[in-house]
Amino acid sequence: MSNIIDLSLSELVSNIKNKKLSSYDVTSEYVERSKKSKNLNTYIEETFDAALKKAKEFDTKPDLNKKLPGIPMAIKDLFCTKNVKTTASSKILNNFIPTYESTVTQNLWNDGAILLGKLNCDEFAMGSSNETSYFGNVISPIDKDLVPGGSSGGSASALAAKLTPATIGTDTGGSIRQPASFTGTVGLKPTYGSCSRYGIVAFASSLDQAGPMTRNVNDAALLLEVMSSFDNKDSTSVDFKRPMYSKDLSKDIKGKKIGIPKEYRVDGMSEEIEKLWENGKNYLKDCGAEIIDVSLPHTKFALPTYYIVAPAEASSNLARYDGVKYGFRTKGNNLIDMYEKTRSAGFGDEVKRRIMIGTYVLSSGYYDAYYLKAQKVRRLIKNDFNNIFQKVDAILTPSTPSSAFKIGDKSNDPVSMYLNDIFTVPVNLAGLPGISIPAGLDKKGYPLGLQIIGKSFDEQNILNIAYSMEDKINFKFNLKEWWIND
Repeated sequence: MSNIIDLSLSELVSNIKNKKLSSYDVTSEYVERSKKSKNLNTYIEETFDAALKKAKEFDTKPDLNKKLPGIPMAIKDLFCTKNVKTTASSKILNNFIPTYESTVTQNLWNDGAILLGKLNCDEFAMGSSNETSYFGNVISPIDKDLVPGGSSGGSASALAAKLTPATIGTDTGGSIRQPASFTGTVGLKPTYGSCSRYGIVAFASSLDQAGPMTRNVNDAALLLEVMSSFDNKDSTSVDFKRPMYSKDLSKDIKGKKIGIPKEYRVDGMSEEIEKLWENGKNYLKDCGAEIIDVSLPHTKFALPTYYIVAPAEASSNLARYDGVKYGFRTKGNNLIDMYEKTRSAGFGDEVKRRIMIGTYVLSSGYYDAYYLKAQKVRRLIKNDFNNIFQKVDAILTPSTPSSAFKIGDKSNDPVSMYLNDIFTVPVNLAGLPGISIPAGLDKKGYPLGLQIIGKSFDEQNILNIAYSMEDKINFKFNLKEWWIND
């Protein structure tokens, strides 16, 4: 048998169900590897002892009908976990211990998964590099000088470094797909309303969506199957018949029509990305799909629209952090002084920047000029996709305009940082599903990803397309374990 950490999520499930491995075998391997990998700064909160105890309990009376029987898993620290500290990587929540569980994580535990710990992320999920975290930036296992992407950078880094067999992240403007692309892993952003937002620390309520991050497409399908559910506690949760995503996975995409949007050929895009995209089209043709050129004319407005809508919603959501009921508090001369000092000391620069932008675009005299106009453009972006999906079954684009950049390269240039999400934000604005799969390497040997965008609630289709492409691409990356500290 292969080394435990080299087995995929689906392989681990199979081995535990066939009693070739115990939950304790698997959990102890991941705990030991995580302990040796602190140089990556992936964990904020470790629950190793509790995980080992639960693994032993599972093995004593194993329920092999579970979809994730005794599988250990670390998760992004944006999901509230009952009696386990949840910080959203912010100083203002550094002492917050929830008394409730998010619906998505409860679904994981109900199906047999075991919590390994909470993973680092950009503060309140605001960032594209995992450099805005109060707990310091996460290091990419691809190269010690690189960012792992963001905001789910800790999740992507831990997954790529094999500190967890799978994980979950949140995607507001690309925060699952972009780090997946940077680290050579698979990241799926489901349709808005597919996975409950209850118990997820809110950034932008009309955009946030939880999703799986895995080593391959089959694992993503399995994890989505567990995560996705209708939830009365979330008013945006959609009640629809969830497919058995992993069971229904198929490589037969013959006759599928795949759109190639001309607007995704942006100025300054490297030849490597162009070549990657071309290779993707050829892989699809080899699978029997038909390539069709399409147009999404309002794509160029997606990024400015997103950076009005998202900060506006963040400004509203983050108003609750005032030092009164919970979280960090600074003493003040009076109530207003306490509010100001608490929020000034408790939030990082990027969060403050977005709160100020959001407050400005919602303010009297500017609401119509900015926020209302952005919502109208958002509708046009959604209409573009609706029109295209009358002609095609899915859309193929690059996941990111480049491979991972170096730590510190863009931290002083917010606009340059925001441009990393240029291919991902339209999907969130339209509420559509999108998946990033590893598709090649650049000249430096860093991973590059391709994105497949689907119709609303058509995750099965994009999973099937990704599954067939994954087989043709046969992505390989030789990970040098330079960070291991024995």
